[in-house]
Amino acid sequence: MAYRAPLPDYQFLFDHVVGLGEVVAQARFGDATPDLTSAILTEAGRLSEDVLAPVNRDGDLTPARLENGVVRTSPGFAKAFKAIAEGGWVGMSASVEHGGMGLPMTVTTAVNEMMASACLSLQLAPLMSQGQIEALEHHASDALKELYLPKLISGEWTGTMNLTEPHAGSDVGALSSKAEPNSDGTFNVTGQKIYISWGDHDVAENVCHLVLARLPDGAAGTKGISLFLVPKYLPDEAGKPGVANTLKVVSLEHKMGLHGSPTAVMQFDGAKGWLVGPEAGGMRAMFTMMNNARLGVGGQGIGAAEGALQKALEYANERKQGRSPIEGGTGTIMDHADVRRMLSVMKADVFAARAIALMCAAAIDMETATGDAEWGARATFLTPIAKVFGTETGMRVSEMGVQVHGGMGFIEETGAAQYYRDVRVTAIYEGTNGIQAMDLVARKLMDGGDAAFALLDEIEGYLESARETCPALGEPLWEATESLREATEWMLAQGELNARFAGAVPYLMAFARVLGGYAHLKAAIATKGKGPRTKLAKIYMTRLLPEHMGLLAQARAGDADLYALSADELSGT
Repeated sequence: MAYRAPLPDYQFLFDHVVGLGEVVAQARFGDATPDLTSAILTEAGRLSEDVLAPVNRDGDLTPARLENGVVRTSPGFAKAFKAIAEGGWVGMSASVEHGGMGLPMTVTTAVNEMMASACLSLQLAPLMSQGQIEALEHHASDALKELYLPKLISGEWTGTMNLTEPHAGSDVGALSSKAEPNSDGTFNVTGQKIYISWGDHDVAENVCHLVLARLPDGAAGTKGISLFLVPKYLPDEAGKPGVANTLKVVSLEHKMGLHGSPTAVMQFDGAKGWLVGPEAGGMRAMFTMMNNARLGVGGQGIGAAEGALQKALEYANERKQGRSPIEGGTGTIMDHADVRRMLSVMKADVFAARAIALMCAAAIDMETATGDAEWGARATFLTPIAKVFGTETGMRVSEMGVQVHGGMGFIEETGAAQYYRDVRVTAIYEGTNGIQAMDLVARKLMDGGDAAFALLDEIEGYLESARETCPALGEPLWEATESLREATEWMLAQGELNARFAGAVPYLMAFARVLGGYAHLKAAIATKGKGPRTKLAKIYMTRLLPEHMGLLAQARAGDADLYALSADELSGT
């Protein structure tokens, strides 16, 4: 199957659902005209289809490997990454001052998703660099910016994020990596980090590691952590990669999927590094990168879902099986109701997840352009939803894609299973989906629910204005929005956070269901209640939006029943 970038979907969402027009109306993004945006989408689509997609299978079948201390990437990856770098795709949203394009994050999010559809293992490399670029732009000294940003933006060098340690997974505050100050203002960083995506490779000249470590007088927990930039090769006076730093790849992980992405165990042995941000300001600086990456990972999930959907549609239109149950059928499995059900809900959920991710990106852009705190609050609130719902959609749609293939989906030669295997980790890295949901019902509701209620008010305001256009679609969405409002009020009323945490994932998924309904309703109204987008919206409202009822029942169930069973009873002893 040849991947085809869904350019019409992006353009439709930009024009009718997520408000890109409002973004580019701001002086900050005034150069991102419709003609330029369209040209960028077209070129990114061509890159994804013609350069990245052809190496996707090679990455799965011939994984990255460690040979005598050198990481060798999958066949074709170096050439494909060079095309990404030379096209300027790494620095799409980076500052023009240091060589970036300065484009809206909304456009970058769409391009990243296309690349993820084409080759998720490779797309992870520029995504990590983009996160590091943003962290350095916000927190690094001018000297570090001048040296590192042009190299990262051009793709000559790549970036990584080093948080996790063998004994400290999501509990970052338990890390043991140390940083000792030197007399020249640099630091010697020592420690081991695991699960480092693209921790080493042969596709660029240098690898720049952002490493969390504790200074000798650093306080316990996350408050005492600092952030350091530790390059693989120390830049010489000309800014070129010089002598090797004292760090190495201990091993590469053998993974369920993403075989083409080298996931390294990194050892730092007094490696020279430079402080990014103030001492003990590491978590704040790293969260800049992590928030960028979380939206990007949500896009990876959507990208995998799009690829799986395309492959399933192609198979369903070709596979002849059984007697057609409909008059004038094609004789393929596309005639069968259950196959239609799977493909329809796959397509409806991809649209919903894509819309939510782009809503989040547009809010980030509006905050960047205006400095308005309300836009910042919206972006902050939507980030965990975009990450979780995007990755959950990726897993669900790719699993359904295997099912559409039947027995052939379980056979590796079809490639259907690769989407399922590759996307599975997206629900785990950059903050597990459970932790993201806990963050939503805890930190993100610390404003008294203002950001959540602002979204709900917007949806209901839109429903009021559009009540006469598509009443059959609007009424169920109104009821779901009101139920979500009540659940949000319930969350805010819980004094014990654990009661919120017990229902955090269902609450987040219910919120996503309502946001997805909002996007589908906008799509239907933009097409005057007719055509395929309205038909797809009806499928969403009929078959997917009703899930909110069960989800909200779980969200409000509290935690008592979960702890009524002891650990021994759960284990059956």
